[in-house]
Amino acid sequence: MDLRVLQYFLAVAREQSISAAAEALHLSQPTLSIQLKALEQELGKQLLIRRTKGSRKVTLTEEGMILRKRAEEILELVRITEKEISVSEEAVAGDVTIGAGESDMIRIFAKAARNLGKKYPDIQYHMLSGNSSFVKEYLDRGLIDFGVVYGPVDTSIYASMRIPFRDTWGVLMRRDSPLAKKQSIEPQDLWDKPLILSAQKSSTTPLTAWFQRDVEKLHVVATYNLVFNASLMVEEGLGYAMCFDKLINVSGDSALCFRPLSPRVEAEASIIWKRYQVLSKAAQKLMDALLECCTLGPES
Repeated sequence: MDLRVLQYFLAVAREQSISAAAEALHLSQPTLSIQLKALEQELGKQLLIRRTKGSRKVTLTEEGMILRKRAEEILELVRITEKEISVSEEAVAGDVTIGAGESDMIRIFAKAARNLGKKYPDIQYHMLSGNSSFVKEYLDRGLIDFGVVYGPVDTSIYASMRIPFRDTWGVLMRRDSPLAKKQSIEPQDLWDKPLILSAQKSSTTPLTAWFQRDVEKLHVVATYNLVFNASLMVEEGLGYAMCFDKLINVSGDSALCFRPLSPRVEAEASIIWKRYQVLSKAAQKLMDALLECCTLGPES
């Protein structure tokens, strides 16, 4: 499969038109059409639904949508590889990509990057947000260098280092809500309350056991992927959001407050990367800096 033809295919998918893609690629329309036909013959599948009468647009078949996703990943890996190889042997530069959920633990990457920046200012860092499934999928595909996950790590697949501090679970609520008068929140306090929960599967969080009842029996009014969005729903009075501490500023004149759970529920996280993976020089330097930060603790 020719990388150049994959770029052609993505251009057609983006423009939704063979003629518009041909113009963008500085090719003739017949030349582009021949290349696309050859790609379909090579794969043995129809990738594009050509224009119907009166319409100049093309749409992707199911197989075409699969190829679009994979082609984007393939070309991104090619870009990353070319950039890593092109860096001189003496220089330490390039991109390092991290996948993680919303957590105060991201500070450890910021501290490590800050320390590295004094000596290696040409390293760029990219943070992608997602749950543990997202992180592992992107690691397996080689699209990120490191990930942050909670709970046990499959050491047959991933190498890891434990982050030496923990996130605290609690409830984000309006300051004028009845539960705001309490210093901590017990399970029975929430059994009849409208709840806003993380969209991550409840079976993967310790909250399932803390609630002391089936989550299906709770009054869940909404779910979220981003805590900021959850905070807006809380502020508008939709319900109580279960989340980690320190993600939303509740100081000063904020309309919101945070109360920890009782019994206390904490989450321990690890930084993971693919076992036996050959890291770029920039990623290796970040790993060394992370190891130092994890050894010294959160105040390093």
